[in-house]
Amino acid sequence: MRKFLTANRLNKITNVVKARQHSLTVVLENIHDPHNVSAIYRTCDAVGVPKVGLVYTNEEFPQISKVTSASARKWVDSFKYKSIDECYDKLRADGFKIFATLLDESAKSIYDIDFTGKSAIVMGNEHRGVSEEAAEKCDEKIFIPMRGMIQSLNVSVAAAVTLFEAQRQRDTVHMYNKSELSDEAVEAMIDEWAEK
Repeated sequence: MRKFLTANRLNKITNVVKARQHSLTVVLENIHDPHNVSAIYRTCDAVGVPKVGLVYTNEEFPQISKVTSASARKWVDSFKYKSIDECYDKLRADGFKIFATLLDESAKSIYDIDFTGKSAIVMGNEHRGVSEEAAEKCDEKIFIPMRGMIQSLNVSVAAAVTLFEAQRQRDTVHMYNKSELSDEAVEAMIDEWAEK
């Protein structure tokens, strides 16, 4: 399919594939608003997150329209898990450190966290936040420092702030300059994307 792409399109796909951060992922736990889900996928694509984990135990996965930011789902893979345990077990088996976002006395500022290692960021439901189980079983609790009267952000905004901090850290140490994949895996991914 590559032969049907313009040189500019092929160059863009190649550059984006090589910059994907396979050591950075996001987990969405019971986020029900389709606009929030779409916005988070768009941010994931923007900072190079290739995969999003989905844990839906209390909510149905929302119907997402095929317009606007929903198109980012074409470039970001999804993995569904039946439980936090299943999700966390898989992440840990793959070497990820799990960060759950919530306001808690033991939580650390995202600006004091090192996101350059294998990092999984768990974002919780719009009203309840992350579940007690997700918070108890994570490796570290994190929060976004705020200076206003209201100590919360929309979940898609919180995801963006956190992921762009991760991108800043990774860019500082030049992690976007060299692919985390083998040359063969890069070529296979380019072929896959050329057909999208």
